Formats: sequence, structure tokens, C-alpha cells
Amino acid sequence: MSTQSSSSLSPMVPTSKGDQKICPELPRDLLPHIMQPQEGTPSNTFTSSELEALRQSLPNAASKEAEKSLTQIVEKISILDPSWSVHPKNNAKGCDKLILESEKEESEPPSWYGAPLLDEKCMNEPRKFREEVRAGRFCEPTNAQCPGFLQCNLVVLPQGQHAFDFLLFCQRNKKACPLIEVCDVGSPHPKGIAKGADLRTDVPKYAIYRNGVLEKEMTDVTDVWPENSVAFLIGCSFSYDGALLDANIPLRSAEQKKNVPMYNTNLKCRSSGSLSGNMVVSMKPISAMDVAKEVEITSKFPHAHGGPVCIGRPESIGIPDLNNPDWGDAIELRPDEIPVFHACGVTPQSILMNSKVPFAITHSAGYMFVSDLPADKVP
Repeated sequence: MSTQSSSSLSPMVPTSKGDQKICPELPRDLLPHIMQPQEGTPSNTFTSSELEALRQSLPNAASKEAEKSLTQIVEKISILDPSWSVHPKNNAKGCDKLILESEKEESEPPSWYGAPLLDEKCMNEPRKFREEVRAGRFCEPTNAQCPGFLQCNLVVLPQGQHAFDFLLFCQRNKKACPLIEVCDVGSPHPKGIAKGADLRTDVPKYAIYRNGVLEKEMTDVTDVWPENSVAFLIGCSFSYDGALLDANIPLRSAEQKKNVPMYNTNLKCRSSGSLSGNMVVSMKPISAMDVAKEVEITSKFPHAHGGPVCIGRPESIGIPDLNNPDWGDAIELRPDEIPVFHACGVTPQSILMNSKVPFAITHSAGYMFVSDLPADKVP
């Protein structure tokens, strides 16, 4: 009876003499109840006292072979060993290992379900453009740059309540803030939409806000990037510039080498936590005969603000004077043209200022991040 019970607890293996011995990989059930480990302790981790008691309870524990085998099993994970965090097949420790894994992931094509299938040859244009930006050779507004590729607005906040509130704000205000990508905490790398990109250097110009006030503009924010950053990328209407040009709809701001005009409005956004304020819009002068075509084209890009929020009558959305934009440059409006207003990714800047957020990094109005994604590809 006792032999049968022991056999049910411990696997038996034959020796060279034909008898049996207990395999050193036995369960903790052989230990007295009082010596059982606390709940949550790894099953292959032993304290020194547990190991000694376990050796004494085994019939063949005195044999060197059994002791050596048991020691090898125990050494799989030993929290008493200062080097326990070192993987036996990898000398990289803790965060170093995570960094290596991150770099490996960065060098490999995205493989998760729903990952964009991108043509490496087609991505040369945005990558070369980002290299120019990173080297400081391009510091202009990005309208009409890299036509056919998705451009993004940038917002960077320290991890915490304001970052959560902003995520919720984007979810509640998709017209003004169509969210494209959220980076891992502390990471400046938008792996899902731009391989090898660095958000600290790959935007032509940045704006730094403290307590809701624009402090300064910079072309490199590496030194002020928060260690616990959460970076958000929001679709921009520049993304459909290529589609408009293909339809022979001219871009006045690009023709005149100006930034697009952007205006505060009376269109209230849905608040979220500490964040509240009104929508900002950009304006395109469109020929009366092309307005229907412009609406049709832009409505196919909901991830880049989509169709217009207002056509003509700027005073109906609280814009008193088209010649005095709140951001960007005023542009010519010809007699046969109608002002067409689209939701704008400068809305976050307006919200951050209105809500007096302690610290934030954003793109400077009109200076976007250019991704590897085709503009018509919804992430």
C-alpha cells in the first residue's frame, strides 16, 4: 500500500542492477506540510533548508549521481543566486535583453495580425525624406511633400493622467484627432508605421508647451524627450494632397510656398478628463466647379480628417477674417473659389493650451511626420 502511494507521487526509473530509484525531479509533495513553499513560489526553486530536507527524505539522495542531477534541476532558477536574472543562453540582463529584443523586432518586418504589407521599394521616398529632416537639411512645412504617403501630427505627453485623458480625447473626437499610432512608454519609435524612424529627430520642427504656453520651437527634441513619454501620432489632411493633385485640384499654399492657414473655431470638442476646447480647422481655396470632387476625394480618408466640416461662410464656424489665421499663412482666395474647411491636427495644441497641461511636445503647425504608409491605407 505504501509502495503504491510512493509510486503515485514519484516517477520511478530502473537502475543497472534492476532495482528502482526515485527520479530527482520529484514534486514538493514529499516535503512535510510545514515546509511547503508559499503560494506563488516557482515549483523548481528551493531554499537551502528545503533542499537539505529533500535530500534526507530520498532513499538514494546520498548518491553522488542523484545529488548532481538534483543540483542541476535546482540551478534552473535560483533566486538566491545574484545572477539569477541572466538567461543561460544569453548574457544580456534585464532591460538590456529587452532592448536587444526591441532592436531585433525593429529590424524585422511587422508580423502581427493586421500588420500593413508594405513595398520596401515604395518606402524609399519617405525614408530618404526623414533622413533629410534628421540631418537638418529640410526645415519647411510638409504640405505637398512625399505625395501619396500618410503624414501625421505629433503629441508627446509624460505617462500619467494627461496621457490617458488625451487617448480618450482622440477616441471621442475622431474627426479632429484620428489616432494612427501610440508608441510604447518611453519609446520614440513608431514601429507600426515607419521602420527605423525616430520621433525625436524626424519632424522638421517641434513645439514645446509648458503649462499651456508655447515655450519654444526646436528641430531636435532629444534632450527634452521625457523618459516616460507616450507619443501619439494623428492623421493629417496633407495625406490626401497627392490624391487632390492627381485629380487636377491645385494646392494654393504649396504653389505659393506657404504654410496652410489654420483657424480656431466655435466647434466644441467633446471633453475628456482634464482636456477640453474647440476644434481647429485648415482652409483650402477650391474652385466652385471642383468642390464636389474635393468632398468626394477627401471623404475617402477618414484616418486623415476626412471630408470638410464647412464649405464657405467662415463666420458660421466663428472665423471672423480669413486673412488673419491663428496658425500658418494667409493665402489668396480668388473670385471663382470657395473656402473649404477641414478638421485640423493642430486641435491638440489648442486643447493643451486651453487645458494648461504642464508639459507637452508637439509638431509645429504644418511641420508633419511622414510615415511609410500609403495615404489611402487605413491602419
